[in-house]
This record gives sequence, C-alpha cells and structure tokens, in this order.
Amino acid sequence: MELSEIQKSTVTKWVQEGRSLAEVQRSLVEEFKISLTYMDVRFLVDDLDIAMVEPEEDVERSGADEAKPVEDTEIVDEGDSGSVRVEVDALMRPGSLVSGTVHFSDGKSLGWQLGATGQLGLIPDENNPEYRPSATDLEEFQVQLQDVLQKKGF
Repeated sequence: MELSEIQKSTVTKWVQEGRSLAEVQRSLVEEFKISLTYMDVRFLVDDLDIAMVEPEEDVERSGADEAKPVEDTEIVDEGDSGSVRVEVDALMRPGSLVSGTVHFSDGKSLGWQLGATGQLGLIPDENNPEYRPSATDLEEFQVQLQDVLQKKGF
C-alpha cells in the first residue's frame, strides 16, 4: 500500500511527537482508514527513516537493559522471569520462512511463524486453544521478533 506525501508527513509528525508504533497503527486507522499490522507500521517507520523518540524513563533504562548477544541457543532476550522471550527454530516449520516459540510473561508459550508473504501468525496451543496473550506481551513479542529477524538478515 502506498501512502500519499501528506500521509507520510503525518506519520512522521506522529512519531516525532513521541507516539508509539501501536499508537501510530491506531491513528492510521482512525485518521486515514488504513489498517496495517504492527510489523507493517514498524517497516513503514523504517522506510521513512524516522527515528523513534523514546520516553525519558526508557532512555534511562536502555543502558541497563541492553539485549544480550545471541548465542547458539537462539534465544533473543532472556530477560527477567515473567518477561517475554522469543526463540527461533533451528529447523523451520513447513511452509514458513522463519518460525519459533514465544514465551509470554504469564508463563504460557505459543509457536509463531512468518510466512513467505510476510504474514505473522501465532500457533494455538493444543491444550488451551482459547489462550490470548496480553496486548503488552504481543507488542513486546513483535518488537523482539523484529530485532532478532534483523540480526539474522531477514
């Protein structure tokens, strides 16, 4: 989907005002009736070469919370107990470009996969097909997933 120059400048303004990607995603729907996935919004901001503005408290934390280097285990961020962790499968699920497991802050885990078309999907747990992670955990998952995929060259 192509955005007009006015829409691009509006998105730039929103990001420079300090809006999060989720807020930009909601604003695109409300203002322009454009529905994009969180990942698409992230790519849009990257394509427009807009630097995200971090809130003051995040800037102070960022030095202490730097991501640990990815080692052979393929774990993206071990974090504290109760945080979101993303793992990448050594052998990809059939039909997916890349796949893995996400461990949410409530202790539950789901498989995930990214299809060749860029469609991201969570794989329901057979034992608990109704499980839905919190919006905060989903946002953290998408941020961590993008980081690991960029490190792997996707």
